[in-house]
Amino acid sequence: MIQSMTGYGKSVLQLPTKKVTIEIKSLNSKNLDLNTRIPSYYKEKELTVRKKLASSLVRGKVDFSIYVEMTADETSTTVNKGVVKEYMEQLRNIVQTGSSDDVELLQMAIKMPDALKTEREELDVEEWKQIEAHIEVAVKEIVQYRKDEAKSLEEDFQQRIENIKTALEEVKKLDGDRIDHVKERLQKALTDLKVEVDENRFEQELIYYLEKLDINEEKVRLANHLDYFLQQLATADSNGKKLGFIVQEIGREINTTGSKANFAPIQKIVIQMKDELEKIKEQILNVL
Repeated sequence: MIQSMTGYGKSVLQLPTKKVTIEIKSLNSKNLDLNTRIPSYYKEKELTVRKKLASSLVRGKVDFSIYVEMTADETSTTVNKGVVKEYMEQLRNIVQTGSSDDVELLQMAIKMPDALKTEREELDVEEWKQIEAHIEVAVKEIVQYRKDEAKSLEEDFQQRIENIKTALEEVKKLDGDRIDHVKERLQKALTDLKVEVDENRFEQELIYYLEKLDINEEKVRLANHLDYFLQQLATADSNGKKLGFIVQEIGREINTTGSKANFAPIQKIVIQMKDELEKIKEQILNVL
């Protein structure tokens, strides 16, 4: 079963002092393009998270984020009182007056370097285990989203491949008329020249010309490629790259059929086949 590369997963964990929100978004990309946004005190686990995402999501432009919102009254950032007081004294000395407004001096001092200090929060192993479990939930959610998104793609691919198959059957029916049309056209051209023609030589040239216009191999290969595409579409694994290669081969056979047909009714059908294939090409880029 195919998967789309477009997806979204989210999980929210409420801890005693904070709310942790995990978000995963993905779009289509040729390879895995993984961007992570993780708070500094979880950074040591970033490599583990990346490996998990890479094995589960395989391909796509993936944005992974952990947002932390503090819900308790405690804060890890405090005012460095000694530093702020020293800044205020220095500023007061610069002004050289004892009547300087302390509020204004405080507003200036608090903006100075080291006026605030943040105590580094160490990683809580038990807390991370809970976060890790919720990362797993978000990953499962985005994978399911991708599968659901791919269902409509799969149905669309199947319908368009069937449309190309139907068009191929029309080409097969018209192929006999095409050969007769070519023979009549060549015969008429020779008749208009009003010259005597060696019938044996004419037959030889006609056979050579018809061999160059023969599309039987293209019809057989195209039918095989269409069947192979549907077989790969029905497999358990999602392989968008392989399906893309098959689509290229389908396009090659359709183009060759159109160029060799030299018959307007067949070329019209070929245009219809190209139109269906172009719509498959647009969507196949989003398949994992």
